[in-house]
Amino acid sequence: MRNALSGLGTRIGRVAGKIIHLPGRLLRFRLWRFSFAGLIAFLAVSTIAIVWDGVTDELQRADVALVMGAKVKTDGTPSHRLTARLDTAADLFERGYFEYLIVSGGLGWEGYDEAQVMAAYLADHGVPEARIFIDSGGTDTFMTARNASRIMRTNDMHSVLVITQYFHVPRTKLTLKRFGVTPVYSVNATYWGLRDLLYIPREVMAYYYYLLRSYDQDVK
Repeated sequence: MRNALSGLGTRIGRVAGKIIHLPGRLLRFRLWRFSFAGLIAFLAVSTIAIVWDGVTDELQRADVALVMGAKVKTDGTPSHRLTARLDTAADLFERGYFEYLIVSGGLGWEGYDEAQVMAAYLADHGVPEARIFIDSGGTDTFMTARNASRIMRTNDMHSVLVITQYFHVPRTKLTLKRFGVTPVYSVNATYWGLRDLLYIPREVMAYYYYLLRSYDQDVK
C-alpha cells in the first residue's frame, strides 16, 4: 500500500508540475509566434518598400550614368536583363541625360569580362568610346559603388544616374551614398522574369547587410 501511495504521489507530482509550467510554455509559444509574425510583417513591408523604390524612377540629368553589370551569355552577347540596362543607357544618352557612362562588371563563369562586353555593345549603339569608363573590377555592388565613386572623384563628377533593374536599385543607391556620392538618381531598366521571385527576397536581406556593414576603411 505504501508503495502504491508513493507511486501515486509521484505521478500526481508530475502532473502538477506540468500544470504549473503550462502557462510559461504557453507564454513562450505566444511570444515565439508573435515574434515570427513580426518578422514576416517586417520582411513583407521591406519587400514592398524595395520594389516601390525600384520601380519609381528618378530620371534627372546627371554628370554620369552607372550601368550595373549582369550575366553575359556563352556566345559573348549580353543577356536579356543586361541588354535592357544597356538599351536604356543608350537611349538616355541620346536624349542628353548624361554625357558619360560607367559600365561595371566582373569576369563571369562564361569567361567574358562583363564591362568590356557592355562597352562594346554601347559603342555599337551610338555611344562614343571616349565617353565610356570601363570598370572591370565591379564584381559585386560594393565594389562597383566603390570604383564608381573613385572614377567620379578623379573626373570631378558629382551626380550619378543608376541604371539597373528595379530590385537592385535601392541597394545600389544606398552603397553609392555610403561612398560619398550625392545626388544619386535612378531608372528601372524594364525587364521582368521569373527569377525576380528569387532576386527580390535576396535583395531584402542584402540591403540590410549593406546598411549595417562598414564603409569607412574603403572610402579612404
